[in-house]
Amino acid sequence: MTIATGDKMPSGTFGIMTEAGPGAISTDKLFSGKKVVLVSVPGAFTPTCSMNHLPGYVDHADALRDKNVDTIACMAVNDVFVMDAWGKDRGVGDDVMMLADGNGEYAAALGLELDASGFGMGTRGQRFVIVVDNGVATHVAIEAPGKFEVSKAEAVLAAL
Repeated sequence: MTIATGDKMPSGTFGIMTEAGPGAISTDKLFSGKKVVLVSVPGAFTPTCSMNHLPGYVDHADALRDKNVDTIACMAVNDVFVMDAWGKDRGVGDDVMMLADGNGEYAAALGLELDASGFGMGTRGQRFVIVVDNGVATHVAIEAPGKFEVSKAEAVLAAL
């Protein structure tokens, strides 16, 4: 079943890079008592993700915070080292939390996995954005294959 507006976010854990090295954050810690914009990209360092999707959230981080967003988080089915390197490469700083869904378990729990084996990428997460308010999905926007419209930062700002 695919996550929908009004659904409680599934429980899970993401890999994150900490000052001490690889660590983890639970969805309870990430979502409880906060408004979070969770954006998913099919892969770190891929063209649309690197040139448009993630940079849009960095560029609009202040505007999102002005709409009472506590955390902007970007997830991809990549390991924590790749997500950390990609965040540094894109200059996300403290604006975007980089979340590794290394085995694609959270994408699957959301019902938003993507078979990218035709591109040599295996199973990934679809391109989407979910606005989460205290653990409940209040806005879900899933891109059609090959599109980049409803999950961009400007679309989320318009929806908030």
